[in-house]
Amino acid sequence: MTGAQYRFRSTWLLPGTAPERVFDVVTDLAGYPRWWSDVRAVRRVDDDTAELVCRSRLPFRIVVRMHRDHQDERTGLMRVRLSGDLDGTLTGAVRAAGAGTLLEITQDVQARKKLLRRFDTVARPLFRANHALMMRRGHRGLSAYLA
Repeated sequence: MTGAQYRFRSTWLLPGTAPERVFDVVTDLAGYPRWWSDVRAVRRVDDDTAELVCRSRLPFRIVVRMHRDHQDERTGLMRVRLSGDLDGTLTGAVRAAGAGTLLEITQDVQARKKLLRRFDTVARPLFRANHALMMRRGHRGLSAYLA
């Protein structure tokens, strides 16, 4: 991959929730709009693929297909391949942490959306901040949904 590459890492602590419950919710892509306000729509493509429309605070939307590559509830590991406005992978690991669950998310992506590529050099800090805010809202939304 060259240009407009991003690596994002997030760690979400979800107190009072069993890892199995977290795994079930985060692998149910169709349910994301119920708890994550930045995920505006989800369209099922097939049993292993869904198309998500996301929009955060910046005045554009991201459309990305997520295709299940690996999902193992026993180990708490999952990986999806991303295509569309972002190409790459998203991996997740769910594990018990005290009286709750820790969800670790890593995204390795290359922007394909023309707007993101065109302004990558000057707007990268803004894009990264926007992503951080989106992930923060996702964490809060998931915490509230699981409570």
